[in-house]
Amino acid sequence: MTTRDARLRGRQAQAARNDEVILAAAREVFLADPDAPIAAVAERAGVGIGALYHRYASKEDLLRTLCWHGQQVYLAEARRALELDAGPWQAYTEFLRRIVGADTHGLTARLAGRFTATPEMFELGGQMQELGTELLRRAQAAGEVRADVAFLDVGYLLELLSMLRVGDAERTAAMRQRHLALIIDGLRAGDLAGADAALDSRRPVRQPPRMTCARRASGRTRSPLSPWRRSWLLPCA
Repeated sequence: MTTRDARLRGRQAQAARNDEVILAAAREVFLADPDAPIAAVAERAGVGIGALYHRYASKEDLLRTLCWHGQQVYLAEARRALELDAGPWQAYTEFLRRIVGADTHGLTARLAGRFTATPEMFELGGQMQELGTELLRRAQAAGEVRADVAFLDVGYLLELLSMLRVGDAERTAAMRQRHLALIIDGLRAGDLAGADAALDSRRPVRQPPRMTCARRASGRTRSPLSPWRRSWLLPCA
């Protein structure tokens, strides 16, 4: 390796480290205030505004990248769970614990509709739904998860869980895991006698209601999306 090559690799490694710092700062800033200016991210990251704009042309570009990384985390955890040498219940619940720990849904409700999603992101969203559904289906087929639970039911719960904030980050993470444990207990299959009327009065959520909006890259028009359709489509790390 020549001295020039070594310097080039060194600069590339430093740029990658700076990018990680910027994305971590962006996540902290926009969780606290989605309307915060991009300058607040530069200040939190400890980089100049010029260095930030060199990597991201706009706040929207930064948000899009942030959410793309979140999709990658979700997919990696789903694939890991599907390949896990464990029973369907353990694989599914471990998957839930890990994505809640990674807070893949943390920015969903805060940033939905604030940037234009790319065709790749919509495709990744479809993969996320497919893999998440497969994990749930396996656990149901093994008789471990209630048969009346749908993929979107769990999604709504995870989005609500991501809104829980108590004290500092460490306490918030602990409380989310505690509440997730309660949710997991509610998912477990068991004797539902006595709850028949409540179950018969509703149907598992199959299609999201037409509520909030997100933007597609094909144009500036907005297509109606529910909170959970936002979640599996554009969860953010």
